[in-house]
Amino acid sequence: KEYAVVNLSDLNRFDDGAEVTPAALIDAGIVKNEKNGVKLLADGKLEKKLTIKVAKASAAAKAAVEAAGGSIEVS
Repeated sequence: KEYAVVNLSDLNRFDDGAEVTPAALIDAGIVKNEKNGVKLLADGKLEKKLTIKVAKASAAAKAAVEAAGGSIEVS
């Protein structure tokens, strides 16, 4: 399967408290399409408290989201 890859640093353009979904990532121009889902990787530093919904996420990315006060839902 091919995933649309998103890094933590890409998510800083969202407002604090925002819900980040595949549709929101497409609207923001971060990914062109979600392919078989969005995979979050831990490249960069996340500076916002976000609620993130993605298909896959690395363990380091999950830890960084939670450390920033946010939550992540992997479906």
